[in-house]
Amino acid sequence: MKRFFIITNEHRDKDLSVTRSIQDYIEAKGGQSSFYVSNKSEWSRHSLRSLGSLDVDADCIIVLGGDGTLVRAARDMARMEIPLIGVNLGTLGYLCELDLATVYSAIDGLFEDRYEVEKRMMIEGVMPDREAETEPLAALNDIVIHRAGSAQLINLLLTVNGEYLTTYSADGMIISTPTGSTGYSMSAGGPIVDPRTELLLITPINPQSFSTRSIVVGADARIEVMLSKRRLERDEEAQVTFDGDPYISLRVGERIQIHRTGVSAQVMKVNQLSFLQILRKKMT
Repeated sequence: MKRFFIITNEHRDKDLSVTRSIQDYIEAKGGQSSFYVSNKSEWSRHSLRSLGSLDVDADCIIVLGGDGTLVRAARDMARMEIPLIGVNLGTLGYLCELDLATVYSAIDGLFEDRYEVEKRMMIEGVMPDREAETEPLAALNDIVIHRAGSAQLINLLLTVNGEYLTTYSADGMIISTPTGSTGYSMSAGGPIVDPRTELLLITPINPQSFSTRSIVVGADARIEVMLSKRRLERDEEAQVTFDGDPYISLRVGERIQIHRTGVSAQVMKVNQLSFLQILRKKMT
């Protein structure tokens, strides 16, 4: 492995000193490298797949930033089938395996092909009620439906594999992959699961019922969430986000359908730490 592409979060490496240092190290070892500076605004509703349009010829993508940067890069570039590895320049991170103290020794290992690639399942959301103005989009971590506008609960009617399951009165709902279980889903009380497993998590956000818990369904389940009326005015509104990026608003009676995608994100591992070891380290 000698050809590298670096994606840098401009807010985490403002002067590009880390980016250029890594690039110099790669080229000093006889490798090739190029980089791309990304910013949060590129992952707006109108450009969720901005990275997917890049012309990348590389064996590996090094992502400098935090978990959010890695998630978006892995999601947007999954169809290229180029493995990624994250370098954490942010705060707490579960997905970025490297930091500034370990990145250079990791590059040595990559040159010697000492690495593994984990395939992470992704999910896709489609809007059957607005096919003319929307397109299917993928998420690596989660798709979230949450209340917008007034600070009142919304009713979300949940159907799994064509069968009605329940209606949540809550601030919203998180449909998460195993990779996303350590993200927003965990903050909302959802379980932490090994990212290599294949399943889907359904976690309500601040539900009205004390007995409401997360639901775990099979990886191939087809989930539908409809915004149901709660008030006579039928003026409720919900916002839908993909990996934290705003996508579209739901009106009463509208649905979003969520299912597994046909492609997987490829995340590299260069150390022998298990998921439980990483989890224990983050929790202490």
